[in-house]
Parts: sequence; structure tokens; C-alpha cells
Amino acid sequence: MDAAATTGISQLRRDLHRRPELGFTEIETAARVIAELTGSADELRYGGEVLDTTAAPSLPTDAELAEARDRARAAGVHADLVDALGHGATGVVATVAGNRPGPVVGLRFDMDALPVTEDDSEEHLPAREGFASERDGVMHACGHDGHTAIGVYLVKQLAADRDFPGTVRAIFQPAEEGVCGATPMVAAGVCDGVQVMAGVHLGMDLPVGEVAGGVDGVMATRKFAVTITGQAAHAALAPAQGRNALLAGAATALGLHTLPPISGATTRVNVGRMTAGTTANVIAERAELAAEIRASEDAALATLDERAEQVVAGAATMYGVSATTTTTGASLVARCDDDVVSPLLAAAENVPAITRAHRVGVMNASDDITVMMHAVQEAGGRVSYAVVGASNPAPHHNRRFDLDEAALPLAVDWLVAAVRAGM
Repeated sequence: MDAAATTGISQLRRDLHRRPELGFTEIETAARVIAELTGSADELRYGGEVLDTTAAPSLPTDAELAEARDRARAAGVHADLVDALGHGATGVVATVAGNRPGPVVGLRFDMDALPVTEDDSEEHLPAREGFASERDGVMHACGHDGHTAIGVYLVKQLAADRDFPGTVRAIFQPAEEGVCGATPMVAAGVCDGVQVMAGVHLGMDLPVGEVAGGVDGVMATRKFAVTITGQAAHAALAPAQGRNALLAGAATALGLHTLPPISGATTRVNVGRMTAGTTANVIAERAELAAEIRASEDAALATLDERAEQVVAGAATMYGVSATTTTTGASLVARCDDDVVSPLLAAAENVPAITRAHRVGVMNASDDITVMMHAVQEAGGRVSYAVVGASNPAPHHNRRFDLDEAALPLAVDWLVAAVRAGM
């Protein structure tokens, strides 16, 4: 990338970082992608054309969507785009064709932020340089602002000279953090006809200059909500008349966190949120938990899922309450194909900024790009998931997470080189 594009990609990333949006509410972000790529992409599709909200595992509430629409209008997003994007369908697909025959390559870039309050100290570069989140309790703590900027500049670079085989389909996906956004995009057909599929993630504790052409350890996951209903009563006069949903929720949380490991697999369990009750002198009538399970094998996840349901049911029985679980997101284990990893590694040799290229990195996390990867593989296509080091000074999902912006043009140059080589 030349100096002007390098400056531009950094500025775009900072603009996106300043205005983070949670899953399925990325109206401003999607509108910015559309504005940036109008005139470069051969085709831009968005909204309901590329995302079937009826297939989403979960969506924001009507009130949350209305708030996002109001926020986008206040930010100057055109009314037509607010209408098209503002009901949860915040995906964008940009297509650009090369000057010679070749494969249809799908490249996924996620756009959503996290419900994390960003650090405001001078030690944190976004705060020091004035592009920290303007939204309380929401920040780009996983690099998706960078991913979006990479996707935009990839399309711009490819469209500038068309010197590549085939067609590139840049898929800008909402709601990766809840592993909710890929499924409704696949349902809308965004992976139809894709022969090669790849994703890219910044960071993963690698330094700038280091990349991985594929990953192991992409874990299957299920996110779920638990709703517990008991019976309220006076905590002193008649506690026996109550059915304590709070205690059932606490037992559920502790029980989930004490589930034993599964032989031959890596597993993870987390209860990330629990709310219950109304005040000190009332037996809590209702409790709600947000939880997740993960496993390195799909079969292990199924076993873990069964055990988690047993924990929920057992806690409900113990305290005489009712409990229901609802899946809010899910993704699969993924396996990268050598005949995509190898071209990525070969392309890395043509990018001077890349100082080291691994064949496979270890992720030990989840990403619902695996839903897209499976769809492509099941249709006979090939896939990979690449990592670009970004010297992140703090862990992912941390309030001090940041990127070395030198990783942004490096990632674009790498992907452009891979596309031009035919992947």
C-alpha cells in the first residue's frame, strides 16, 4: 500500500474505533463501508439482501434496535440506509472482479464491538490520541475495527487495477461476538458459489510482522440464556412460601463452572452475567444468566451441552423453581485446508513487512466464520482462517486492548498478494 492508503486505512480504523456498535446494530459501521466502497466495488449488497434475520439465533430487542436507528440518524446516516440496515440486517457484501478467469474467493471481515468500557488513561493510545470510544460501555476490544478497515482497503486495492484472477466477495459480517451473525448470512446465500473462503484475525498475541496461514484450536461453542422463575415471598415473615430463583441461579453458575473436563478434548465454560431479584427483603422470583460452553471437538461440545442442561435442571429441582434455556449463538469446529494455507504462506514471501510466517497458529477460541467455512467445504470448496500479528498490548476483550496499526497495510498487502496468486 502507498503512503496515502496507509494513512487512510489508519484513519478509517480510528473512526470506526471511536463509534463502536454491538452485534446487529452496526448501522453506522455498515453505512461507512458502503460509502467507502461505492465507486470501487462492482456490486454492493446489504441489509436483507445478504442477511436473513429470521435465521439469526438471537437479535437485539426492539428497543435496542430503535436506539441504534436513532443514533445512526443523529450521526448523519441517510434515511434509506437506516431503513435498510436498522432492523438487524447490518451485513454488507462487496464484489469485485479481476481481469482474468479464476475462483470465487470469499473473505470475511467482522464489524461488531463488545460491551466493554474502554480505558481512558494516558497509557492507552486511543485515549491519548483522541480516538477512544465515544460510547460508554462499548468498545472495539477485539480488533474488528481493524478487520473492517482491512476489508475496505482490500477491495479498493483490488479494484484499482483488477490484476487478479476470478472474483472476490468481501463479506462484512455483524455480530461475530455472540456467534450470531454468520448463520443468517449463510441463510441469505452469501456463500453460494464461493470456492475459496478465508477469514483473517488481528492480534492473537503475535507481534507485527508475524502471520499464520491457518489455525488449529478453533473451538465449537454454544451461547445460551437461562431464565429461572421462582416465587416471591417476604424474606423474614414467610421465606418458606418463596421459591428462591437467585439461589437456583447461583447453584447453576457454580455447577456449570465445576463441570469436569472431557477426555481427549479441550473445554471451556463461562457464566458471564447473572441478574436476580429486586431488593433485600424479597425472595427473588426471577434470575437470568448468560453462559457459554466451548469444546475443541463437536462431539465433546454435544456432551458438554448435555451436562450443562443437567446442571440447570438439577438446580431448578433443588430449589423448586422452573428453568428454561435458550440458545443465543453457536459455531462449529473448523479445519483449515492445506491447499489454502499453502498459497497464503507463499504470498507472505512477497510481502516485505512479513518477517515470519507460520503454517498453523493456535487459537483456542471461537468464531462463527466456521459456519461459513463449513458451508463452503460442504459444497466442495476450500477454506482457511489466517492470523496477522498486531502486537496487542493487552489481551483480547480487555479494556486496554489496542492494535499496532502497522498491521493494517501488512494484512491488506498479504491478502492482495494471495488473491493475485489465485489462492
